[in-house]
Amino acid sequence: MQPSATAAREAVNAALAVRPASLDDLPAIMAIERMPGFEQHVGRSEEGEHRAMLASPAYAYRLGFRAGVEGFAILGRVGDAHGNLYLKRISVSRPGEGIGTAFLGLVLDEAFGPLGAERVFLDCFMANARAQRAYEKLGFTRDGVLRKAYRRPDGTRTDLVLMALLKSEWEPR
Repeated sequence: MQPSATAAREAVNAALAVRPASLDDLPAIMAIERMPGFEQHVGRSEEGEHRAMLASPAYAYRLGFRAGVEGFAILGRVGDAHGNLYLKRISVSRPGEGIGTAFLGLVLDEAFGPLGAERVFLDCFMANARAQRAYEKLGFTRDGVLRKAYRRPDGTRTDLVLMALLKSEWEPR
């Protein structure tokens, strides 16, 4: 007998933990960013940029893990005077298994709790429908499109979809 989708999600949530990332975690973060095909769905940073963001109080890196690193999230604008927190990047090593949605839910609990956000916003590649569905499941709404705003490594440009979630929309969940 197969477990229900709800039971499967609960199992993923129960097994997943979140912790702040450190410089020692950069190889795992960069390995996830550079998995084959991910460049079509997720941005990436060079090691120096990651090191600078990790050292900055304006960024918060979080890891989702069980036995090992399952994914990472980068939050920007930490401490913003208006309570706007930017989800710069989130990625998991095995997309399509519910880990990303579960992980982001845990990150949002921290964002709207200890990090003091009133609004979490993000942009994602227009063609990344899987990510947009995951964001919508968690309550994000589409705020607009930034046309040809991202230059890919091959030089082509792509649109970014803007999405946001308010603390007042998250708390009732």
